[in-house]
Amino acid sequence: MSISPSPQLSAQCSVCGTLLSGAMSIVFRTFGIRRSPRNPNICTRCSAHVEEGRLLEITVLFADLSSFTELTHDLGAERTHEVIDAFLRMATDVLVKHGAFIDKYIGDAVMALFNVPIRYEDHARRAIIAAGELQSALETLGSRFGLSLEASVGISTGYARVGRLGSEDSKDYTAIGDVVNLAARLQGKAGAGEILLSEDSYVKHSAEFPEATAEQVLLKGFREPVIAYRLHGKGDTRPANDSLETAVIEKTSLGAIIFGILGAPCAISTLIGPLAVAFGASGLFGLTAALVYLDQSFIRIPILVLTTLAAFANLYTLWHARKLRMDEKVAAHLKVMTTLEKRRTIFVLAASLATLGIVAFEIVAHILLH
Repeated sequence: MSISPSPQLSAQCSVCGTLLSGAMSIVFRTFGIRRSPRNPNICTRCSAHVEEGRLLEITVLFADLSSFTELTHDLGAERTHEVIDAFLRMATDVLVKHGAFIDKYIGDAVMALFNVPIRYEDHARRAIIAAGELQSALETLGSRFGLSLEASVGISTGYARVGRLGSEDSKDYTAIGDVVNLAARLQGKAGAGEILLSEDSYVKHSAEFPEATAEQVLLKGFREPVIAYRLHGKGDTRPANDSLETAVIEKTSLGAIIFGILGAPCAISTLIGPLAVAFGASGLFGLTAALVYLDQSFIRIPILVLTTLAAFANLYTLWHARKLRMDEKVAAHLKVMTTLEKRRTIFVLAASLATLGIVAFEIVAHILLH
């Protein structure tokens, strides 16, 4: 049974448009493409690649169950596991609803990143609202287990380098920088049920959270006292006039299906995949062979139709790839086509146009001869 409202999820990947729900999403799941476990509004192809290796501004959130170590002595291993698992599931639901990317779980704590891979201008605000909602949801969770559960939350905004460490596996994707250390230290200074914000996280949205109190805190690893803002998380910290969009439900499109199938295993780093190249080659050379040996065959028309559809599918993939590169979600360094991408694009374009030319010639010739 869910302990918090399930977030509405996007029907398509917010980056590349791959279908993530509905009957047609089965096609993508057969190729191993599904919702990313770290942010279900993007697909596993895009996942962490959008901002790979970049230095960019992010908001980091740490949330940890307060005084839980003491409770484990009374609960036992099985009960402890059940409570922690429920807390982490609930926290994940709340955080990703507001655009977070789950970086990792550390015991009974969760670390989340905002503004990567999906960019949000108000990423700090989203983190603050998510933290307040998490605190409120803990009351329901505590009632379920007959426990008094509270969490301490630290939030910091700043620049960090994002990318994968020690492995090519996306599960090792993380952020490195003072902003991460600051968020972790702030969480350690936050009391039960409290949210401690860095100055950079708070200043842009101070008018929406006037109840926060400023203070100077000494943090391990920081030479000078740090100005922080303390919020008591009881109740929802969402502003009364909040207009935060927590869900975007896109209309299912045939184009998303075409690009999802013909696009590359990583839809961002290489937009024209091997399957599109194979479609181009098979369409062009297959059509040529068919017209030579099957001149009077009854399957001549179906072949013409299928190769025409394949050519148009490839042309759409090229157009969609270009459109995706121009999207603001895609980093500037990824907008530049690689040599491999250029070669694939030229081949697919040439093969598709040649195929359509042959089909057009055959149709005209057939009309003139009959």
